[in-house]
Amino acid sequence: MVLIKHDSLAWMALAGACLFPSTTPAVAASPAQQAQGNRTVVELGDGWRFRKGDIPAQSPEFDDRDWSNVTVPHTWNRVGDYDAAAHVAGSSGRQLDKYMGVAWYRLSFVPPAAGPDKRIWLEFDAASRTAEVWLNGKRLGAHAGGFSRFRFDATDAIDKGGRNYLAVRVDNSEPQSGNATADTLPLAGDFFVQGGLYRPVRLIVTDAAHFSMDDFGGPGIYARTKSIASRTATVSVVAKLASERTGPLQGSVVTRLVATDGKIAARSVSPILLQSGGRVEVSQELTVPDAHLWQGTKDPYLYSLETELRDGKGRLLDRTEQPLGIRQFRIDPDKGFFINGEHVALHGVGLHQDSMEAGWAMTKSQIADRIATIRDMGANTIRLTHYQHGEPIHDLADRYGLVLWDEIALVTAWTLDKAQGAAPPEIMAQARQQLVELIRQNYNHPSVALWGIANEVDFGPMRPDFLGRGLKVSPSDPTPMLEELAAIVRNEDPDRASTLATCCEDRGMPDVPIVANAVPVSGGNRYFGWYYGKPEEVGPHFDALHAKRPSQPQAITEYGAGGALSIHTDNPLGGPFDMGGHDQPEEYQSWLHEKTWPILEKRPYLFASWLWNAFDFATVTRTEGDAKDINTKGLVSYDGRTRKDAFYYYRAHWSGQPTVHVNGRRYVQRAYPTTDISVYSNAPRTKLFLNGKELGEQGECDNLVCVWSDVRLSAGTNRVEAVGSFADKDVRDAVTWNLDASRASGYYIDSGALVAARGYGSDTFFKGGSAGSTDQHPRGRPAVLAPIVPDEEHAQLATFREGDFSYRLPVEPGRYSITLRFVEPRVAPGERVFDVKANGKTVLAGLDVAREAGAPSTLVARTVTVDVTGNALDLQFVPRKGDAIVSTIEVRPSA
Repeated sequence: MVLIKHDSLAWMALAGACLFPSTTPAVAASPAQQAQGNRTVVELGDGWRFRKGDIPAQSPEFDDRDWSNVTVPHTWNRVGDYDAAAHVAGSSGRQLDKYMGVAWYRLSFVPPAAGPDKRIWLEFDAASRTAEVWLNGKRLGAHAGGFSRFRFDATDAIDKGGRNYLAVRVDNSEPQSGNATADTLPLAGDFFVQGGLYRPVRLIVTDAAHFSMDDFGGPGIYARTKSIASRTATVSVVAKLASERTGPLQGSVVTRLVATDGKIAARSVSPILLQSGGRVEVSQELTVPDAHLWQGTKDPYLYSLETELRDGKGRLLDRTEQPLGIRQFRIDPDKGFFINGEHVALHGVGLHQDSMEAGWAMTKSQIADRIATIRDMGANTIRLTHYQHGEPIHDLADRYGLVLWDEIALVTAWTLDKAQGAAPPEIMAQARQQLVELIRQNYNHPSVALWGIANEVDFGPMRPDFLGRGLKVSPSDPTPMLEELAAIVRNEDPDRASTLATCCEDRGMPDVPIVANAVPVSGGNRYFGWYYGKPEEVGPHFDALHAKRPSQPQAITEYGAGGALSIHTDNPLGGPFDMGGHDQPEEYQSWLHEKTWPILEKRPYLFASWLWNAFDFATVTRTEGDAKDINTKGLVSYDGRTRKDAFYYYRAHWSGQPTVHVNGRRYVQRAYPTTDISVYSNAPRTKLFLNGKELGEQGECDNLVCVWSDVRLSAGTNRVEAVGSFADKDVRDAVTWNLDASRASGYYIDSGALVAARGYGSDTFFKGGSAGSTDQHPRGRPAVLAPIVPDEEHAQLATFREGDFSYRLPVEPGRYSITLRFVEPRVAPGERVFDVKANGKTVLAGLDVAREAGAPSTLVARTVTVDVTGNALDLQFVPRKGDAIVSTIEVRPSA
């Protein structure tokens, strides 16, 4: 195969992006290459013209000189930005574009020389959501579905010796009843469907007899590991052939498996008779003695599979070459995942295909950077969500041994009909098409282990629309649709199982269809500790699913929490987080993962775990944390550069690399003079230093989380350094924190707040009680603020801690002034009465906030002075009737 790839200037000269005739000579493969019958591939990357809007532009005479010049891959969409406080370079002030609709691309080019016995094809690796293609004014065809490769035979439309005019109309409109994308999946989803020719476009020249180019975008050659026994492997190969020659062709298909040292490991030759206009499938078997197996990340060995079509005189007509890994997967419902009989505990990430800089039009190097980050974390598997991803990431997974879950874009909804009945025939056809394209285009990748046919189609009447209110009608049960798709997988690929990701089974939701029975392998998206429940409930939940279907392998396909780069807390249990709003501190994300992973790790029947998500990604359904139109559950920022603390938790557990990481590096301006310091470390011994002074050494820490408690900071700058001692070296990590002098000996607590109001620290140092708020925080909508007097202090007074609770503040001996502020959120005078004690002495007796305030939601403040002789101040809130309550606590030295 001859690959012609032009740099920008050379291709601009060749393509002549203007309309007018060019004297630029056609680019052609060398005569020797043509004589060998190799394919010629021209990357059509530079010289494109682009314009948004639906102005018919298919005519060769159309004047596009005022259009934009772009390079393909290209998308016009740029979605999502962070607050300036997040310090994500390039986010603030960048040009955003949420346009969803029709756009046009045009390119003029001169093709490589091709004789009369050649066929010329246009290949698109993806066009979103739909594409319609014309060459020299002739319509070649259309493709629906924005994630898969498709090709058109351009032979009859191309001017082989002159300038050609290619026009492509794309449309990424949101599906709505009656519009052009109404039947194009996905119909819903918590991600933004970007538009454009966002993957490469090529011109391919083949012989008139060739391996199939119209097989759902597949390579035309399909190989599978049929058996492995005593180090001898049998690989079956199916070659699909087509001919547009005049007259029959007698020839042969020659297949070789070539090792990395260039030696031929196996070879097969099959005679063929191919009629004009005919198609033939040729089946071969390769016996590979002493086979070198593809063993995941441990040994991702790849052979080269070379397949040739030769005529009766031995002349080469067509040739393909692709990597091949010899391997077999097995999933045991009790013991987990196996590669070639060897157990592999799969732990990894979910992934979307966008970046902040490029949107969906990521370059190969950008994709490689993402994979490098994922590998550095120690992940050995990726769930490619929620649609078919491109060839580059599959190639990298093959090379590095990463196990993949591939899936189609059947997400949440399968009809736009308000009655929510069964999938209409057009949607069903689209799902079938996407699934067959997914399988055939990725069949030969050894990294692919599972074919996902749906994501979260089991919401029932609680289905989000998206992520607002649920539907008012109950959708039909999608099981018949899923069973049909699972049957397609069985027919297309006898070695890999169909699977899906559920959301809602056994979560107490009404009328939830049990869809997991439609597939042999099931995954669950479960957000215990975020959207519902507590992290520790995830284990018993999956235990129950395993007991219900003991013969079905189970995995957890999503779990996690939002993590804002610039929002922080002193205690992840200090108050309620806001799963649909602002209060999503980075520390809570870390805490949830710290609690969840040990539970998952102890359950071998969970054959895989995929956390959500590797990177922040674009979605126009969210304004959360410190970002807009970004899902912040990623462990790395949207630009791929900032690794959140939780990233290093998994790196310490998964990677095997020496890892030492001081947490809280972005929480620079500290609220309290004393704090716990947490370090992720897989070192046998870890020391902590504060401003050069050693604070002690810890051995191997529980859950690889080392904690030094009640560390006293100094006013001004504090340098915190952790040193992990490994067998061959020390690994260091350091952060710098600041403590304002006014905070060095005082405590200003916003009780009940996970994220504190300005001037306070978040709720911590407490024991008992529960956090509450006067405000309402409906998911996905702005908070409903309760009226508080005075209104200017609403932020700190709205939250509270109530119940029977206490605070223990690590203060030095001395006299302290204590100011307590209260707001009564809901009860009448006489219904809440309590005492406040300081170090066992009652300082406020029989306090009735409602009675003292004299009006609803009105501030009551009390100040007392206390002498502390030890090293702690204990404040006890003791109920007499109802629960005690407090909104803020201020403790400062008294003169």
